[in-house]
Amino acid sequence: MARKRPSPPSEECHVNLIPLGTVDSLAVSIVAANLQTVLGLNADALPPVGNPDFAFLPLRNQYSASKIIKMIESMNGTAKFKIGIVQCDICTPILKFVFGESQLGGQAAVISLHRLWHGDPSRTYLRAAKIGVHEAVHLLGIGHCRAPDCLMDGSLSTEKLDAIPLRFCRACQYEVSRRLKHAFGGEET
Repeated sequence: MARKRPSPPSEECHVNLIPLGTVDSLAVSIVAANLQTVLGLNADALPPVGNPDFAFLPLRNQYSASKIIKMIESMNGTAKFKIGIVQCDICTPILKFVFGESQLGGQAAVISLHRLWHGDPSRTYLRAAKIGVHEAVHLLGIGHCRAPDCLMDGSLSTEKLDAIPLRFCRACQYEVSRRLKHAFGGEET
């Protein structure tokens, strides 16, 4: 049985995608298309802004995901949610690296393409789509899931990320639909 996808009520922009620095524009477009296809969220890619040099952590040779999110949150945008997309390697204080990071139930997130690259471009872009949708769902206030075949299962390796499908378990699908309806005042489909 095919799961019904949630549909926000209008053509308004729901997510601003913000490239920070030089970012693969096709990856940005693919993330936007999957936010629309999987979640029913309209996404607009904004013009690139500068590199996130302010978030560089010299001792780790990485960039602070939380500093980038804070900057993204402060940016003007036309959408309820803002997702930054970076090429640099990002981390949190407790994790050596992350593919993405979100404010749970907040307005801003960031995804990194740095560790997603693969010799097969289609695999790279599928990974980016999965991380983009995963982080957008965190913005709806939904945490990680323990179901092994759910997109909301946390991934700390590309192997695990590749194994997870671009779909949700029944419980997460229900919750995503419910939260989208609440966030945008639309009907569930």
